[in-house]
Amino acid sequence: MSKKITTIGGQALMEGIMMVGPQRTVAAFCDEQGNISTEEITAPRLTKQYPLLGKPFIRGIFALVDSFRMGYKALSLSADKLTEGEEEEELSGLDKWLNDHLGEKLTAALMGVASVLGIALAIVLFFLLPTVLFNLLEGVVPGDIAGWRSIFEGVLRIGIFVAYVALISLVPDIKRTFQYHGAEHKTIFCYENDLPLTVENVRKQGRFHPRCGTSFLLLMLLLGIIVGFFIPFSNPFLRTFTKLLCIPVIMNVGYEVQKACARHDNWLSRLVTAPGLWMQRLTVKEPDDKMIAAAIVAMEAVIPENGEDLIR
Repeated sequence: MSKKITTIGGQALMEGIMMVGPQRTVAAFCDEQGNISTEEITAPRLTKQYPLLGKPFIRGIFALVDSFRMGYKALSLSADKLTEGEEEEELSGLDKWLNDHLGEKLTAALMGVASVLGIALAIVLFFLLPTVLFNLLEGVVPGDIAGWRSIFEGVLRIGIFVAYVALISLVPDIKRTFQYHGAEHKTIFCYENDLPLTVENVRKQGRFHPRCGTSFLLLMLLLGIIVGFFIPFSNPFLRTFTKLLCIPVIMNVGYEVQKACARHDNWLSRLVTAPGLWMQRLTVKEPDDKMIAAAIVAMEAVIPENGEDLIR
């Protein structure tokens, strides 16, 4: 068990890492030569602007909105860093015209379209498809199996999620991003264990962290099974719509459960966090020293002097 628990979290980027502290958010990027550059990411946090939104069982979804906003900015910076060295003459005539006349607006529009398509695909795969498949199964399996609907749908959603993560982890660029994820976890562990933030100390830390976003996603999927028992509809569209309405509730409950598990080390908290720690074997890889160095730079930039990040 760590000596202390911090609220500082992070996000792996393309050839970089973002650390989020109580006052500052900083992204550190590492180039091919190992040089590290940093960028401070500024975005007003809803949970700080409006104190009511920071209350238990309300704050979860708004904390995640804040996280997504900062993550989006950090990923945009990460993409810009990767293309900084490209020569303009390499662009074709059409690409050059689009870059000169539209530039950032085109990039933002493309990312917006990609986000919408991604959300639509997620709704189909994680909500519509499991319900449709169970309805088909009901038509061919003898007896009343309606009571198994939520379990079937939930297990299928988890299976799709695990398969998706396993597949993308085979992509070299994604694997490197997962290595930065490992650097993030190890650096936070090093800080929580009250050790100096050096590459040597960080390298020795564990890479699976109980407060990881991967663990939170899996926890939401598991909570979704429980919620599914209370949704009476079998129509795919009506059931999907109801589940979407329940997402804020699931997020808020999941957020509070994860925070409670962070504060208490007992058999129940270990049981709750175990599936997420197992899942991290796919999303968290061993980093190299350059990645660790970048994580340390980002971490040191967001640690507050007054210890306001510590929750235990």
